Amino acid sequence: MPQFTVRVYGIMINEKKQVLVSDEYIRGGYYTKFPGGGLEFGEGTLECMVREWQEELSQDVEVVEHIYTTDFFQISAFDNTNQIISIYYLVKPVSPFVAPLLEEPFGFEIPEGADQVEGVRWVDWADFSAQAVTLPIDKVLADIVKSKY
Repeated sequence: MPQFTVRVYGIMINEKKQVLVSDEYIRGGYYTKFPGGGLEFGEGTLECMVREWQEELSQDVEVVEHIYTTDFFQISAFDNTNQIISIYYLVKPVSPFVAPLLEEPFGFEIPEGADQVEGVRWVDWADFSAQAVTLPIDKVLADIVKSKY
C-alpha cells in the first residue's frame, strides 16, 4: 500500500560561508545529503528539526526560516511504495558545534556488517551546488539555497 514519508532537513551556513552536508553509507549506497531525518507521529516539523540535529550532531539549533517543501512527485530511493515529502529549514546553532567533522567526502570506516554509517563535513560556498548532493529533492534545494543566500 502506498505511503507518504515526511523528511525534515536543516541547512546550516557558517560564518565562513560553508554549507554543512551529511555523507551517509546506507544499505550499500553512498549519499551526500543534508542533516535531518524522518518526522515521527505526533511531532511537528520544527520539533523534528530540533530533535534530529540533537540526535545526529549533539547540536542545538534554532529554525530561522522555511526554505522549501517538495512540490513534485518523488518516490523513495529505498522503497518504491513510499512517496517522499521533504521540508527544508535554514537553521542556526544555539550551542557550540561539537560534531566530529569528516576531512574528505565519505572519510569514514564502514564496520563489517554495518547497514548505515554517517558523518558531516563543511562544503565551501564556491563548491556548493546541486552536484554536491545526491538525492533529487536535495538537488532542487541546493539550487534554491545557492540563489537565495
